[in-house]
Order: sequence, then C-alpha cells, then structure tokens
Amino acid sequence: MKILSRYVLVELLQVFLVALSALTLFMLVVGLVKEAQQQGLGLVQIARLVPYVLPEAMRFAVPGTMLFAVASVFGRMSATNEITALKAAGVSPMAAMWPAFALAVAVSLVSVWLNDVAVSWGRDGVRRVVVSSVEEIIYGRLRQHRSYSAPHISINVKHVEGRTLVRPTLSYQPETGDAVTVSAASAEMRADPSKGILAVTCRDGTLQVGDVKAVFPDEITREIELDTLSRKGAASTSPSEIAMADFPAAVAEQHRRIRQCEEIAAAKIALATLSGRLDLTVPAYVEPEREAVRLETARLHRIEMEPWRRWANGFSCLCFVLVGAPMAIRMRNADFLTSFFMCFLPILVVYYPVFMAGVSQAKSGSVPPVAVWTGNVLVTLWGMWLMRRVIRT
Repeated sequence: MKILSRYVLVELLQVFLVALSALTLFMLVVGLVKEAQQQGLGLVQIARLVPYVLPEAMRFAVPGTMLFAVASVFGRMSATNEITALKAAGVSPMAAMWPAFALAVAVSLVSVWLNDVAVSWGRDGVRRVVVSSVEEIIYGRLRQHRSYSAPHISINVKHVEGRTLVRPTLSYQPETGDAVTVSAASAEMRADPSKGILAVTCRDGTLQVGDVKAVFPDEITREIELDTLSRKGAASTSPSEIAMADFPAAVAEQHRRIRQCEEIAAAKIALATLSGRLDLTVPAYVEPEREAVRLETARLHRIEMEPWRRWANGFSCLCFVLVGAPMAIRMRNADFLTSFFMCFLPILVVYYPVFMAGVSQAKSGSVPPVAVWTGNVLVTLWGMWLMRRVIRT
C-alpha cells in the first residue's frame, strides 16, 4: 500500500508542479504586461513588480492546476486498467485516491495563504512600486505621448529635453479647494518618496487658482502628493485588501463606528425633545446619521464575509479533487485534456455561479457569511456520490 501511495503521489506532484509552473508563468506575464500598459512602467519597475504579482498569479493558477493533475493521473490510470487491476486484487480505489486528497488538503491551506498574501501584501506592494516610480513614469509618458493624466492631475508638454519640460501645462485638482492650472515656459520635476511628494518647479508662466490668475516671471515650486499622481492612487481601504490577521480589529472598529453614528442620532433627537423642538424629532432630521449607519453596516457585512470567502476559495482545491479523481476514473480516458475539460465543465457551471451568488448575498447581509461555502458543500457532496459509485462498481 505504501508503494501505491508513493506512486500516486509522485505522479500527481510531477504533473501538478509542471502545470503550475507553466500556468503561473503565463498569468505572471499577463499581469505584468497589464500593469506595464496601464502605468507606463519600464523594465526596472516591471522587475520590481514580480514578487508582488506572483502571489496573485498563483492563487488563480493553483485550483485549476490541482484539478488538471488529478484528471490527468487518474484518467490515465483508469484508461490503462490500473484501477481495474487494483479492484481485482481486492484493493479499494480509495487506496489510490487518498494521497490525492491528502495533497489537496495541503495545497488548499497554501492556497488560503496565497489568497491572503496576494490581496494584502501583493497589491499594496504593486502600489508602492508604482508610486515610488511616478517621476520616471511621468517623464517616460511625456517623452512618448507628450501628455500624462491621473485622476487628479493632467500634464501636457510641447516636448521634453533631458529633464526639462518645454511649454508644460499642469492642471491639478486637490482634494479640497479650487483647481490649479499652471502654464510655464519650462519646468522640472523631482520626487521625494520618503516624504511622498513630487516637487514641480515652473519658470516664466501663469498660475490660475479658481478665478484668480497671476503671472510669475521667475520660478515657483508646487508640491503634489505622489498618491494623487499615480493611477494606483492611495492605499486601498477596501475589505478585500485587509490582511487576515487584521479582521478582528477591523470588525471591532466597524461596530464602534456604527455605535458612534447611532449615538449621534440619539443625542440629536434627545436634544430636540428637551428643547421642545418637536419638528426636529422626525426621522428626516437624523437622515445623515441613518445613511452613515447603513454605509458602515454594509462595510461591516463585507468585512465579516471576506475571511469566509478566502477560506472557501482556498479549499476549492480540495473540492475539485473530490470531484475530479472519481470522475476521471469513471471516464477511463487517457487524453488528459479531455479528462480535464470534462471534469472542469460541471464545476464551471455549478461551483462558480453558486460561489459568486453566495458572495454577493453575504456582502449585502441577506445571508450569513458562511453562505459563501455553499458551492464548496455542493461540489463536495457531488464528489462523495461519485466516489461511492467508483468504489461500488
């Protein structure tokens, strides 16, 4: 039995590692090309992005690769009558399948970790690389296209000589205050990542702030936050990018915010009642606070759902193996691509729609967060039924 387990495990690992390497490399290249096109990155910045994009590529590659490995190995074993020979010798097919299940559990735990690292450490790392390279990115875009734009700023130039911008026009919309437009004869940019600012020094031009316009013959320097210059923007506060270890604190913070909004609404109603202003005790008077409660509650639902989603997404590897192994044995097809697609098609039709529906409903608070496991449960029950048929026939 140890020889059989070792044989199956080695075959699975060979196919899994080769397929994972190929698929991860493909997805890594796609991810890097996407970032390079969107951000205008050079080769140095692309090389710095590799460790941050790698977890993102692997978390999508691992479940499909695990299914591909079991479909390939067990499809070939069944087609060459190895499973039939085991049954003739009085050995249950489970003896051949349990190494795959054990490997799937280990891979699922790694996949959960990848789901956490990719969205917390990986995405933040990509943002930091892009933000720290904003100066080079802007100069590169201006040399090629003579213009650069981000959500809060746009720069247009006649051309670029070395590090000097010739006839630049800079339009900047700060978070608060009037828009700023600077037109100059020349300008230079210097970034300071340690302070998170980009200093733009303009010479001989005009400055317009709102409706006020002024001419400057010498030079002026304008400091702009690097986060506003990058298309990645500031660090995300989305629940999908919170690290797994930070969820308890995030949930506690959301409950505090909700209580604070409710207390403000109650205090306003109480003050209006004590002062005899009954017209201020109507629900419309505290509508801003009620809307704030609704928004904070919606965010709380997303935060509570996210850990369940990452665990369910990670353990999809085990669910896929529970279905793929017995189905490949029943199909008895040595063509690994046929076996894989025949196993993956029902999963694509059943698992992912149910999983996404569970995530959507849990985000809205219509169902408890555990509902995101519905797809996993359905696929597991289906896999157990298939295994029962394989063992009995």
